[in-house]
Amino acid sequence: MRRADRLFQIIQLLRRRHVVTAAYLARELEVSERTVYRDIRDLVGTGVPIDGEAGVGYTLRRGFDLPPLMFTGDELQAMVLGARVVSSWGDASLARAAADALARVEAALPDRLKVLLEQTPLYAPGFHVPTATIASLTPLRTAMEDRRLVWMRYTDEAGAETERTIRPLGLFFWGYRWSVTAWCELRNDFRSFRLDRIREMTVREDHFVPLPGQTLEDYFLQQEQQQGAPLLSCPCTAAIDCAARPARFATRPDL
Repeated sequence: MRRADRLFQIIQLLRRRHVVTAAYLARELEVSERTVYRDIRDLVGTGVPIDGEAGVGYTLRRGFDLPPLMFTGDELQAMVLGARVVSSWGDASLARAAADALARVEAALPDRLKVLLEQTPLYAPGFHVPTATIASLTPLRTAMEDRRLVWMRYTDEAGAETERTIRPLGLFFWGYRWSVTAWCELRNDFRSFRLDRIREMTVREDHFVPLPGQTLEDYFLQQEQQQGAPLLSCPCTAAIDCAARPARFATRPDL
């Protein structure tokens, strides 16, 4: 890691915690504590408001922020890859937004980082992405934002077709397909549906009001209680599909 990147990471770590020890910083950055002491001293010398001392811990005074667009190489590559994934797997509106965001970042970067942005060899080919899946994203995103009910015909894993009215709560990308998690009015419970199994869909004019026990936060809490771990810590344990299964597996993935 370049020293400039390491100094940047120290500030980021200080921003995340109230008090940070030199030992913690050394472990995170994979350097010696002596190096951390030297880096902290140099940061303070340049005007970064860090309080504390060796052997006790360091804290970053409130109100301090970094100038915009100070990115490390890894952060730039992460943004490029994320934008390319969105361009391949998102709808047209999201793809345009991803391209515009990268263009804004590039316009404000120094030349040495612009080269990295342009030459990042990380790709997300989109030739195999189902067009029907992408077509469902825009109306579902609109329905979530406007809190509107959605009617659909859905085919489950066994091939059984049902008609549902749902309250869409969240869209999840699984690396090779999308799902929508919703409150299903047919089952009176949370259900998640693969977008590639939605045969027909209509966003209705009527709106819904989030009710206690029926929100996305309630869904996360329910899944964490069933799985015994935070829902998003491992996508493989999250909930997708709707089928007649025992209650604790009612929203398990069928990918």
